Amino acid sequence: MRNHGTREGKHGPATQAVHAGQPEPRPGAPVVAPIVRSSTFHWAGPEDGIDLLYSRYGNNPNQESVAARVAALEGTDDALALASGMAAISMTLLAAAGQGDHIVASRHLYGATWALLSKEFPRRGITTTFVDPGDPGAWDQAVTPDTRVVLVELPTNPALRVFDIEPACRAARGVGAILAADVTFATPMNIRAAEHGVDAVIHSATKYLGGHSDLIAGVVAGSRGLIRRVAKMMKLYGGSIDPQTAWLLERGIRTLPARMERHNRSALALAEWFTGVPGVRRVIHPGLPDHPDHVLATRMLNGYGGMVSIVLDGGGAAADRFSAALRLAAPAPSLGGVETLVSQPRHTSHVDLSPSERDELGIPDGFVRISVGLEDVADLKADFSRAVAAATRPAAAVTA
Repeated sequence: MRNHGTREGKHGPATQAVHAGQPEPRPGAPVVAPIVRSSTFHWAGPEDGIDLLYSRYGNNPNQESVAARVAALEGTDDALALASGMAAISMTLLAAAGQGDHIVASRHLYGATWALLSKEFPRRGITTTFVDPGDPGAWDQAVTPDTRVVLVELPTNPALRVFDIEPACRAARGVGAILAADVTFATPMNIRAAEHGVDAVIHSATKYLGGHSDLIAGVVAGSRGLIRRVAKMMKLYGGSIDPQTAWLLERGIRTLPARMERHNRSALALAEWFTGVPGVRRVIHPGLPDHPDHVLATRMLNGYGGMVSIVLDGGGAAADRFSAALRLAAPAPSLGGVETLVSQPRHTSHVDLSPSERDELGIPDGFVRISVGLEDVADLKADFSRAVAAATRPAAAVTA
């Protein structure tokens, strides 16, 4: 028997991260549950007294255990682990919306999510209205009786904006839609989105939940009814998580509270340091007082996150030189690992947007996204100092 909570009732998030979802202990049982690689399980019929177990259905013991742990951390009735973050968000949206339905979404979204809504879903008869989440009235104006989902991202990728959830929540409730939120950057350590009215809490678990850049996964947490609907879509589209990946994800979640505490602290320290570095035109981090959403982020979040974005003088060419000069931080298109990762959204997550579209989202050429890892901050400062120096050097001097 697996529980979404710990064995002794409600505990704090660090305790939940370590213990939630584990079976009741018995003498001789392993402290760490084994990987159950079986694709199928003995079942003659309903008279056996158990549900049909089949790993494509997402109810393999490893899949169920990690889902229960996520539900406990998010404070929701249920959760589901899937094969990727995009599987999590696409199956959630397809569970809630079909042909003739409407979605209202923030303009500030991960690039692949934007492409899903703007290019793929119209082929399925699902339309989307994109709104400025900084305009509280925009949500109410955009929803219609056909709206089935209102979608937000918090903090946004990669501009690190933190918009108020309440207007989106109010608009969703007004038309009977679900409120879905991608909170990959925040994790349940920095915000429990369900407590803010979010019905479908979505993460790319590839990032902070896994935490070691060694798996691809996604999760969605919410009510039992919603999760059953998402699981139905997952069965049809084949988006279940592999048992070994589920085991790795659960292992990563055990250390999530400790990792996020350090990610939060180190990212803020680096953001403050970058503000005094010549050649850095702009530093973006919700913990900085000059961030446009600093007051709201301080109120809503339990930590400002492990992400820092900078805009370099010299545009894209400078950003290319910056990335090439790194020796400790790794230029790589992901985030949330124990190692510091650096990427340019114009080459990766937002490559499908035009320069003007990226500019409107606050992502000009020269924009660099930094996922701050667990290294010593002094070593990261030395690496970034060298990279900024290379970025600000004239191109001729670099090639000479």
